[in-house]
Amino acid sequence: MPALSELCVVVPCGPGELAWRSLLPQLGGLPAEAQIVLSGVTGRADWPPADAAFALLSGLRARLTVISGAAGRGAQQNRGAAQSQHTWLWFLHADSRLHSDSLARIAALPAEPALAYFDLAFHDGTPWMQLNRAGAWLRSRWLGLPFGDQGLLLPRHSFQTLGGFDETLRSGEDHALVWAARRAGLKLVPLGLPLYTSARRYAEHGWLRTTARHLRLTWQQARQFSGGAR
Repeated sequence: MPALSELCVVVPCGPGELAWRSLLPQLGGLPAEAQIVLSGVTGRADWPPADAAFALLSGLRARLTVISGAAGRGAQQNRGAAQSQHTWLWFLHADSRLHSDSLARIAALPAEPALAYFDLAFHDGTPWMQLNRAGAWLRSRWLGLPFGDQGLLLPRHSFQTLGGFDETLRSGEDHALVWAARRAGLKLVPLGLPLYTSARRYAEHGWLRTTARHLRLTWQQARQFSGGAR
């Protein structure tokens, strides 16, 4: 099973994103040998974070690394992964929120090469979000297509073999990585616990409109990424 000391957590932080401040204390259960990388964007007025912002991290034992570079979630995650020599990489979105047993479930995962993921859930939003949660469960479990907001976890050597995230894509870099993993024969393993995320975009743009857009993009990306080219 993967030891938590061999885990590197990579968190891409977009412009103006502050949700990481609530995520990091939830990683307080990681040992001192583990690593957390916050990967931000060069030129942001709020990046790197001021020292005062880290007052929230008093319970954090893992080594914290803060980096910056060009914008783009794929590039930010690749840069974060390159900062570590740990055996396992766990990619979390800044607005992710963990289940109380998330770290224990990771520690119980068999050490064989695999791409593991959590079940998508929402910590806010309307009751309609339960339909999105169910749809994500079906997409992941039946179609074998977990997405980045489900906390993709895989060995670092497997990530490197797959070529990392495709930085040329404006969106869907997580979708492309999963298709690459499927073509390479990497086993997909559901961890069986929820990983909570925010429904803020659904609130901003409307539930029906946002859901329809995601369905359309998922279909278009599946047609694009399911072929031989990344």
